[in-house]
Amino acid sequence: MIVNEERKTTPKQRIVIALIALFLLGSTFALYAGIVLSYKNQETQNEISEEKQTRFSELYAEFQARRDEQAKELSGKYFDTFKKYRQNVKAYNAAAVNTLATQDLVTGTGRTISSKADDDGNVTSYDTDYAAYYIGWLSDETIFDSSFDSNDNPAALKSPLRGTSSMIQGWLEGIEGMKIGGIREITIPSVLGYGENEQGSIPANSPLKFIVMLVEKPAALEVSDELEQLGQELYGTSIRDNQ
Repeated sequence: MIVNEERKTTPKQRIVIALIALFLLGSTFALYAGIVLSYKNQETQNEISEEKQTRFSELYAEFQARRDEQAKELSGKYFDTFKKYRQNVKAYNAAAVNTLATQDLVTGTGRTISSKADDDGNVTSYDTDYAAYYIGWLSDETIFDSSFDSNDNPAALKSPLRGTSSMIQGWLEGIEGMKIGGIREITIPSVLGYGENEQGSIPANSPLKFIVMLVEKPAALEVSDELEQLGQELYGTSIRDNQ
């Protein structure tokens, strides 16, 4: 007859088992501690981010108030002149707009808008040293955007649009040769506008008309280093470069 005898671990085996248990316990504790620390760090980062966003909002509100004041001052200077061109917004035959067309309503007396080109006549950079008040409308008379505070009953002008090379091609070509202080009507075929893409209230394949008044670019407002740094850190944008 075979009798089962209780197997006993040797001292060496017990030491190995104890070490394994301690290792597993230590690993579990380390993992738990890592999770807790990560959570705490995330909480801290979130608190810092919220503080920065709050501070950015405060500083930007102050900046916006100064920009609104500047816009009000400029509106007082240009509103009466530009307002009367609201009556130029009329329906037109969309099918007949096949090429870019311009008509100067007022010839300016300032510097001329002129792009730079290479020896082959290809434009290398567009002139963006200007600001503009504008009215943009569709063939059915719908105003899709303007510098007025109200398209139907304007009482003031918003901040003027600062020149930028990111405008639609029809705009960039349409203001070529204008002088600062001038007012021009620009008719843009859809291929030089938004083409087959719908853009907000602008349907695809829509020709566009603009009344544009060019003015001197207003002085850039002072932007504190703190506001500039927060803008770039939080939103990846420069407040100074996008006034």
